[in-house]
Amino acid sequence: MNTAIRYYSKTGNTKKLADAIGEVTGAKAQTVDVPIDDEVDILFLGSSVYAAGVDERVKEFIRSLDGRKVKKVVNFSTAAILSSTYSQVAKLLSEKNIPVDSREFHCRGSFKVMHKNRPNNDDISELKSFVKEIVK
Repeated sequence: MNTAIRYYSKTGNTKKLADAIGEVTGAKAQTVDVPIDDEVDILFLGSSVYAAGVDERVKEFIRSLDGRKVKKVVNFSTAAILSSTYSQVAKLLSEKNIPVDSREFHCRGSFKVMHKNRPNNDDISELKSFVKEIVK
């Protein structure tokens, strides 16, 4: 199974998750600045909620995707307040006719004084179990 990992992270929270996914899948976690050139069975796409929305760089990355090359996207995200980026990401991907797995991983991310040290070891452990379930 060919997997790819792309993410956008301002504070490093989502990068921690992307790196942990890479440990499980063997794929290199790369930022959304790196295009998807090869066909992938699963694209793990990570983002965060900034001012109630997904960053424009994530939107640009999704717009750049070739629906013939990406068979399925699995969303993962962090946020200090809102619950997830899933609905925003899924809507953008549906416009490209790219399927999104109904399962996602989301955890709190530290921001200023909120959710200090998140994602933590428990979050990473849960994520790794989630990824193993997705790729089995």
